[in-house]
Amino acid sequence: MSKKPGATQALHKVIMVGSGGVGKSALTLQFMYDEFVEDYEPTKADSYRKKVVLDGEEVQIDILDTAGQEDYAAIRDNYFRSGEGFLCVFSITEDDSFQATQEFREQILRVKNDENIPFLLVGNKSDLQEKRKVSLADAQARSQQWGVPYVETSAKTRENVDKHRAQEP
Repeated sequence: MSKKPGATQALHKVIMVGSGGVGKSALTLQFMYDEFVEDYEPTKADSYRKKVVLDGEEVQIDILDTAGQEDYAAIRDNYFRSGEGFLCVFSITEDDSFQATQEFREQILRVKNDENIPFLLVGNKSDLQEKRKVSLADAQARSQQWGVPYVETSAKTRENVDKHRAQEP
């Protein structure tokens, strides 16, 4: 069967960025396969594709999980160039990872040269409240300063993992 021209699904390329160990891969795998992976071996970048319903329309999301290659500027810039939307992840239990989001944001804006790219600030590990180092107020203040949404997630409990996805009635 041949598809009519223009009948292909929209494909949205989403890039996961954030410091090592904040749970980018765990969040990606939880979103993709509904499973929590405790000990993920950070090796190479992985790309995942999933059909989701966004604003009532079925689209494909291509998620690029940038595992451990943030140190190579040329590779990183290529990833950023190819991305349409960005999930900038930090751990609420690590202030350093929160501080690093500023640098990721600046690098992305430099490469994209566009303030209005879809961007979501994600505080992961919300199941570890007793170890919280980044206050909700600080994270919300940064998201307001940047004009982007903020969401707290837990790859472990699945809290808010599907929040960005349009819900079926």
